[in-house]
Amino acid sequence: MRAFAEWERQEAIFLSLPHYNSDWRPYLIDILQSYVKFVKVLAKFQKVILISPNKSDFQHYFSDINNVIFYEIDTDDTWIRDYGAIDVENANRIISYDFKFNAWGGKFKSSKDNLVNFELFKSFKGELRDIDLILEGGSIEFNGYGTMLTTTKCLLNDNRNKNLKKDDFERIFKEIFGVHNIIWLENGFIKGDDTDSHIDTLARFINHDTIAYSSCEDEDDEHYLELKKMEEELKKSDFKLISLPIPKPIFYENRRLPATYANFIFVNNALIVPTYNDKNDKIVLDKLKKELPNLEIVGVDARVFIRQNGSLHCATQNRFLGNR
Repeated sequence: MRAFAEWERQEAIFLSLPHYNSDWRPYLIDILQSYVKFVKVLAKFQKVILISPNKSDFQHYFSDINNVIFYEIDTDDTWIRDYGAIDVENANRIISYDFKFNAWGGKFKSSKDNLVNFELFKSFKGELRDIDLILEGGSIEFNGYGTMLTTTKCLLNDNRNKNLKKDDFERIFKEIFGVHNIIWLENGFIKGDDTDSHIDTLARFINHDTIAYSSCEDEDDEHYLELKKMEEELKKSDFKLISLPIPKPIFYENRRLPATYANFIFVNNALIVPTYNDKNDKIVLDKLKKELPNLEIVGVDARVFIRQNGSLHCATQNRFLGNR
């Protein structure tokens, strides 16, 4: 078994659309308009598979975009990164793991989301394998060469797999993902994130030997100390580090939203980066362009996405081709 690095060749990318019976209801038009802009960018690079309860309610939004396919499946929420199937490679075959999903420790409804992979793979070509473990895609990160990044605050939280210890997880991950090196970060958080510190808000591989991570230089910001501690942890690794300074605080209805540039998404030949109409947008995009000169670096406004505590990476799940 081998877990994919996200920049490897992809067949498609999955998204679950916001709908009237989801938490997006108060500003559904705003978020659907944001999804249209996002899908237009994604579809330039690869096939986009949209999941929605009713195709007829949403198809007109995307009717002028090529490379889009609809599947009618009911959902609770949009964050398919955390309940979508996770691909691994085994002897040149793709196996998609279907983990258990309990909405980040039972915080929200999840019964429909937990069935999405089962329903999708009734008609979608591929092998789906059930894994009896609660695990979200946003909580794990791979470099494709045997190293995994994760956080103790999420994976060792009693609200997921309370009977499992770190050693248990390491044994399981080495078996199902083929990793030999697991970096557990004990520090770091993004205010407004309700996932118990998913790694995809904090630190991400951008190639096999480089980690891009959320940073904060404002000593008065509540993130400063925790992100500095996380930075010190990362410096103990053998990886090159690229800091992504978080934007200035963004609020909606008096609540600080989880704005982070680390929630980027790789697609074929491009890196799609959340932006926030902030001076750090250009700083981050320029840094990533310098590090990834062979990719197109595209910013997408994520200010509406973060109203529901997620961003671009959270909103997607990759389908890989294999044969690195």
